[in-house]
Amino acid sequence: MDWLTTVDHKKIGILYLIAGGFFFLIGGLEAILIRIQLWRPLNDFVSASTFNELLTMHGTTMIFLAAMPLLFALMNAVVPLQIGARDVAFPFLNSLGFWTFFFGGVLLNVSWFAGGAPDAGWTSYVPLASPLYSEGKGVDYYVIGLQIAGIGTLIGGINFLATIINMRAPGMSFMRMPMFTWTVFITSALILFAFPALAVGLVALMFDRLFEANFFNVNNGGNTVLWEHIFWIFGHPEVYILILPAFGVISEVISTFSRKRLFGYSSMVFATVLIGFLGFMVWAHHMFTVGLGPVANALFSIATMLIAVPTGIKIFNWLFTMWGGSIRFTTANMFAVGFVPTFVMGGVTGVMLASAPADYQYHDTYFVVAHFHYVIVGGLILGIFAGLFYWWPKMFGRMLNETLGKICFWLFFTGFHLTFFVQHFLGLMGMPRRIYTYLDGLGFNNMNLISTVGAILMGLGTIAFLINIVITSMKPKNAAYDPWEDGRTLEWTIPSPAPEYNFAQTPLVRGYDAFWKEKMEGKNAMTPAEPLGPIHMPSPSILPFIMSIGLFIAGFGLMYHQHIITIAGLVITFGCMFTRSVKDDHGFHIEPDELHDKGVKA
Repeated sequence: MDWLTTVDHKKIGILYLIAGGFFFLIGGLEAILIRIQLWRPLNDFVSASTFNELLTMHGTTMIFLAAMPLLFALMNAVVPLQIGARDVAFPFLNSLGFWTFFFGGVLLNVSWFAGGAPDAGWTSYVPLASPLYSEGKGVDYYVIGLQIAGIGTLIGGINFLATIINMRAPGMSFMRMPMFTWTVFITSALILFAFPALAVGLVALMFDRLFEANFFNVNNGGNTVLWEHIFWIFGHPEVYILILPAFGVISEVISTFSRKRLFGYSSMVFATVLIGFLGFMVWAHHMFTVGLGPVANALFSIATMLIAVPTGIKIFNWLFTMWGGSIRFTTANMFAVGFVPTFVMGGVTGVMLASAPADYQYHDTYFVVAHFHYVIVGGLILGIFAGLFYWWPKMFGRMLNETLGKICFWLFFTGFHLTFFVQHFLGLMGMPRRIYTYLDGLGFNNMNLISTVGAILMGLGTIAFLINIVITSMKPKNAAYDPWEDGRTLEWTIPSPAPEYNFAQTPLVRGYDAFWKEKMEGKNAMTPAEPLGPIHMPSPSILPFIMSIGLFIAGFGLMYHQHIITIAGLVITFGCMFTRSVKDDHGFHIEPDELHDKGVKA
């Protein structure tokens, strides 16, 4: 019950980690099944229709249900601690965001057992996703599941914006914020502007499928290209929503384990802002072959190439941070250092795809598959692993096993490059995306086999990580405040794991890398900005959990045209909202003498 009702950002971070990890394993299993099907020509491991379902669910699960929540896990666990806050701005909303995401994801995956998963690709292009070509309920699950999950992401983004703007400790100006907090701030702004576009598109597609509307039905005056515009106006900023927090993690990890201040901090901040800004101006590079005309293609091509500039600034800043530093190759830092060349390779193929004439050749081949996996897996997932190894002691009070961590790194890193490097060449040789089999004698055989072996190695690396978690969970919670001994930011000034109230006294920040600055002056703790006093805490609540169940029930009712069930689900949700509105919840206080009992000194 404690976990179902919690509004503590640290526990919600752990819930995101468990749920995101669970969906990551499902998405990874789907990927391995895809690779087993493609390991040799004319294979019949799965049928064509099942392959389409696996492909769609792999992409959708990994982007929306694995990558996003794993980032939200790190955001929840770390951001309030880094800015010296006691919690996020809206703890109740934080809980609601998690539960709506979770039940949206569960609803989407129920489709496997309800007569067929969505099969129109993770981008769900119409007319392929229209009732005419996708007759089952699969795409309905996609549309409604993602709408419910998207609510969670949107309110999460709003929450972090409010938190970072309003709840920084005294002395922490914007240009003293840690780089991870900066990237989460820009990411949250992107979420605020990008997710409504997806919501609009999904609502329109839902009306087409469930109520016979004509937004995308060409026969009745609709427009199929409209869906592509709506989807990619969300879909391209989504790539930066995913990668920017990973940039923040890499900045923290490389700086800590090089024992150096991050090189060019202000240029990193402005590069992050510029990436966020330009991310909204490049969506049609996914649509060069649609026929937008030479002017539109040229403009989007140039804008796409421009975005390489701030990204390049970041790469050089990381390299210069390591230059001359006393580098320690912990597991977290190995993932961070491995991230840099891998992400550069993904970025270079991105600039190749930005050239519209060249894109006509690359489009819909495995070259594109290789490109975005280099960016998303080689960037984002390596970043998430780095963050988990780095902040694990702060989240759980235990250090992950370094030997197992390095086994995980080498298996995953080697497997990743084996899987996706050869796919560039498969694409250049003409292997199309989304095909469930291919003929012998086309020259694809060996490279597909190598790719499948690599995917299995990545799976083994993930298993090594799971074993590491199990072994670590049996150890006592004895991690030090600053277990890496080189911590630079505020989260390393409090116990591991952090107490319920985070900081007994709000710290006074006197510069960038606040904790490192105090260490340089011979202090091993922060100067408090306030006397020891009662700490106000929010009350736990079961309402977010029940509200999300209501949306889950309403989603089922909508799909199967059972209006009584839809209304019942919405009544549950709105009933909870009404209850929350009329019932005053003043929370509770932790008194100073209770802090003394817990060993806190004034």
